[in-house]
Amino acid sequence: MFDRPQSGERAILVHLTLQVGQEDLHELKELAKSAGAISVHVVTGSRQRPDPKYFVGKGKLEEIKSEITFHEADIVLFNHPLTPSQERNLEQALEVRVIDRNGLILDIFALRAQTFEGKLQVELAQLRHLSTRLIRGWTHLERQKGGIGMRGPGETQLETDRRLLSNRIKLIQRRLEKVAKQRGQGRSKRKKSEIPSVSLVGYTNAGKSTLFNSLTGADIYVADQLFATLDPTLRNCFLENGTEVVLADTVGFIRHLPHELVAAFKSTLQEASEADLLLHVVDANAEDRDETMFQVNQVLEDIDAHEIQQLVVFNKIDLLDNIEPHIDYDDTGKPVRVWVSSLTGVGITLLLQALAKVFSSTKVKRKCFLLPSQGGVRANLFSYAKIIDEKVTDVGGWDLLIEIDKKHLGLLKTVRMEEII
Repeated sequence: MFDRPQSGERAILVHLTLQVGQEDLHELKELAKSAGAISVHVVTGSRQRPDPKYFVGKGKLEEIKSEITFHEADIVLFNHPLTPSQERNLEQALEVRVIDRNGLILDIFALRAQTFEGKLQVELAQLRHLSTRLIRGWTHLERQKGGIGMRGPGETQLETDRRLLSNRIKLIQRRLEKVAKQRGQGRSKRKKSEIPSVSLVGYTNAGKSTLFNSLTGADIYVADQLFATLDPTLRNCFLENGTEVVLADTVGFIRHLPHELVAAFKSTLQEASEADLLLHVVDANAEDRDETMFQVNQVLEDIDAHEIQQLVVFNKIDLLDNIEPHIDYDDTGKPVRVWVSSLTGVGITLLLQALAKVFSSTKVKRKCFLLPSQGGVRANLFSYAKIIDEKVTDVGGWDLLIEIDKKHLGLLKTVRMEEII
């Protein structure tokens, strides 16, 4: 949806200190870098509230205009959401393209999307964002169609564009519904096979993909930039106690994630909202790590995933002094935090141990003695339990040593068994 030049664009960054909804200037610089822009100057200022016409005041507007001329800038990036009219007014006054924070994030997502589903989700978010900004000051959108067979009340070009945009949004939504249905079937099969699902969540650039590669041996794209990974990736992982889990690497979160993205990426984020455990990956070296953790939990609340059990992973401890890899436990002995470096690999073994402990707390071992007539029970055990050992008895039955989740003990109500401590 955005026309992109072959080389980096020279950008003026605008960041105002406001009383509410404050964004981070460093984050704007990282967003601009991730989008391929060359930041040539930063305009800062403060206001009690945004100007309804230009967001900035007239004096600041003139300052931005002079900096555009001096630095020969191609674009102005605002670290704030702009209304359609503010964006239009700014473009008319500054005579260059103006992109707000939401539009910048959407542009980065468009760069990162690789899969069919990811591209559809990004296009849907962009179309929804663009639908409120169709006027853009272009006069051709106000003309009436003409010609033979086209006369009469007519339809303005703007109305035509809106209708085509609406049709395209509906088409993408139908396609995404099919993809969501397929994802739902995959999750249903995993739940039926009792394979626990673990989703990696966290602030963008916290090191989730590097950690994912360390745990699974995968080779997904990793880079020191915001939103390096967009499309979700699923891989199986075997823990030290033999438990198999499915790990899902999801898109990174950010402050005030645009609502268009939350809505468009609903099927992708559902991997997190339906997980059995969330690995909340945190950049331990970040000065604002408490704030980023809060922002991640805010997004999790938006997608109804805030009540899912979390295991916090403090990553990048190789950048800290005097911090060794270790596990923090709560009063009940349950692991709650693990300190690791996914880049160097230190602490990964401890993380696998913590995961094994989390998932073993609900499992018990039993010796089962099945009669020849209980073949159906044996078949169910292969579906819902881990078979550690099995021997055929002299009478044609089976003696099994199994590990099973407590919630499935009802399958064994007709079976003679012994508890293994």
